[in-house]
Order: sequence, then C-alpha cells, then structure tokens
Amino acid sequence: MRARIVLLIVLGAVLVFAGSARADWIPGDGHKMHWPQLPDPNGWDVNATTVDPIFPRTLADDWRCSESGPVEDIHFWGSFRDDVFNQPMMLFRIGIWSDVPTNPDMDPPWSHPGDLLWEFETDDVGIVPVDPPSMQGWLDPFTGEAIEQNHQNYFQYNVVDIPRPFIQERGKIYWLSIEAQNVAAPANVQWGWKTSRSQHFLDDATFQESGPGIVPFWHELIDPITGESLDLAFVITPEPGSLIMLLVGLALMRGWWSKRS
Repeated sequence: MRARIVLLIVLGAVLVFAGSARADWIPGDGHKMHWPQLPDPNGWDVNATTVDPIFPRTLADDWRCSESGPVEDIHFWGSFRDDVFNQPMMLFRIGIWSDVPTNPDMDPPWSHPGDLLWEFETDDVGIVPVDPPSMQGWLDPFTGEAIEQNHQNYFQYNVVDIPRPFIQERGKIYWLSIEAQNVAAPANVQWGWKTSRSQHFLDDATFQESGPGIVPFWHELIDPITGESLDLAFVITPEPGSLIMLLVGLALMRGWWSKRS
C-alpha cells in the first residue's frame, strides 16, 4: 500500500513537471527552424492589430524548416503601444504560407508569402513577461508612424498543443503570419510583433492590409530610422519534450516498481 502511494506521488510529480515544461521557451530548449529569431529588447514593436475585421492587417516572416514533422508549438514576442495592456481581449490569427522567392520580374520583386497553407485562431495563449523591461519603439508600417522610446514592457507568447498542426518538410521555406484581432478592447489598445536582434535570415519580414477595394500586396518591412532590413521575433519548436520526459519517468518508475515486487 505504501509503495503504491509513493508510486502515485512520483507519477504526479512527473506529470506536473512535464506539463510545466511545455509552457514558455528559453534558449537551449531546441527549435525546428534555421535558428531562433530572438527579440531585440531595444527594437521596434510592429503594429499587427486589426481593429476593423473587414480590413485585416497581417505581418509575416520566413523560416527554413530544419526538422520535418508537425508544427505544434509556436513562440513569439510582442508588446503594446504606450504600455496599454489588454491581454485577454486579443485573438491571434496565425497562418503558415508557402514561399514566393525573390524575382525581379515579379510584382512585388522581393520574396513574400504565397499560398496560405494552414491557419489557426486562438486566444488560449501562454503569456510570460520578459524581465527586465527595456525601452522600445512603436512602428506602424500601415500608416508610417514611428515612435522611438514608446514603451518598456514586452512579453513572450506561447501557443502550444496546437490541434491539427501543420506538417512542415525539412529544407523548405515557409512564412509565419500573425494578426492580432482587437475583439473587445478600446481602439487605442494596439499590439505589436517585436523585431528580432538575431542574425538576419534570408528575406525581409513583410506586412499586408487586405479588404474590400484593396488589392493585397506584401510590402517589405524596413527600419524607418536606419533603412535596414527587419526580421520578427519567433521560434518554431520540436515536439514537446514533456512526452519524452513522461515516458522516461514511467520507465524509471516501472523499474523501481519491479524491484519492489
């Protein structure tokens, strides 16, 4: 009886540890892309907020798949203009697109998203404040507004256990898109996708507004002060390690139980 109680306690600890390991991402946790595009603590937060659903505004950035398999966990960084928080009111529309490579005879000539391959909407997002906060700028590429030193707080957003995940293929280029829908908050609540400080990968991030009377067009995302290319902060991770940890824990407990029997 005592051995069974101990077994249950150990199993519970394994389950708790496995569940907690699925939350936020830290460097060293692994990835399924060229490299993690880490946030720039002094960079821009680029407006990705749709206030009027008839005219969605979308940002996108490209990555190269380094491991075939399901995209079940997506982590990205962002914050709010003027530090006006309204986390529960944001609905994130996340998309994965095919790649249209650079072609000078094409309009636009730069690389950009092609066909929408997969889409997922969720407000069930794990949110982790980044500490310490730092001074950041606000960039609205749709209006050209650029405010340096606008806010200090930013967050890591963790979308995990995605049902019916997209299956990526090693070596292929894809585009991740994010649109934050302001579903119930005041119009002044605007969310931005944070730029990355990591080494620039392949092509510039892009942005697009669509809707009635608008011809969809992917624009390059460029730093309004320096004129340099901008990437956005995100990481595609492997299948969660929690399942592996759970199996290892169960195997260890099985061995322990056999010795007790």
